[in-house]
Amino acid sequence: MSDDRQRGDEDGGVGTGVITKTKPKTKKPSLYKVLLLNDDYTPMEFVVHVLERFFNKGREEATLIMLHVHQHGVGICGLYTYEVAETKVTQVMDFAQQNQHPLQCTMERE
Repeated sequence: MSDDRQRGDEDGGVGTGVITKTKPKTKKPSLYKVLLLNDDYTPMEFVVHVLERFFNKGREEATLIMLHVHQHGVGICGLYTYEVAETKVTQVMDFAQQNQHPLQCTMERE
């Protein structure tokens, strides 16, 4: 037997080493854009109300988003994780239907 091995046995077989702690890499969840689509029937005031109620926008910001939707056909209401975006879309669609407006709300991955 070699001298190194004999010494290891004398120490109880304990060697020296470095313990490294690996940090688990957490991945940020994907974000989804919630979009409102323009139509020719939903009143502008209703769209502003939807933005205030479901997206916590102030009157001024809600009006700007509504005008953007009106002029460009689509506008972003906010960025959310999948579950939150899905919930917002459902809430808006249900609310529009209850109020007999054809307002459409969708989501897409950013």
